[in-house]
Amino acid sequence: MSGLVARAAELAEEQLAAALPRRWRHVQTVAGKAGEVSHVLDPTDAEVLVAAAWLHDVGYTPGVADTGLHALDGGRWLRRVGVSDRVAALVAHHSCALFEAEERGLRDELAAEFPQEHSLTADALWYADMTTGPDGHDVAVLDRLAEIEQRYGPDHLVTRFWVRARPTLLEAVERTTDRLAVS
Repeated sequence: MSGLVARAAELAEEQLAAALPRRWRHVQTVAGKAGEVSHVLDPTDAEVLVAAAWLHDVGYTPGVADTGLHALDGGRWLRRVGVSDRVAALVAHHSCALFEAEERGLRDELAAEFPQEHSLTADALWYADMTTGPDGHDVAVLDRLAEIEQRYGPDHLVTRFWVRARPTLLEAVERTTDRLAVS
């Protein structure tokens, strides 16, 4: 395990394991899945992917959560603790965060603070996150979206942003799936 990945795993465990054990199970599976798909990337990007996967949900933890947008809060915290700008930006924009930022009135802040990367690495992070259920089980992306809607209800902000983000998310997952099929 590289230094970046080891530090990411350590930070994630420190923040999530005790405070949010269900989220911790999800994160562990996302990181494992990111490792499994990382072979479609060059080694540097693979390392960044796995580190971002470990850290993608740190913005939910007490002491890190601030704005209600966990992706932005996580990215900001990672920057403060000295994690690379690229990993922080991948976390800040993971899984269609810009759509949620719009719903929360934080789009301009997110866009100004963190560049959104459009790459196979970003797609693979979204794939790993959105094909992993909240308890860490594998799930089809459409089933994951249905579970989110059921959990939050049809009128909740989270459901509203996913309805709008769905095509963008499905395209990213499909690009990763296609890449895995030819590797």
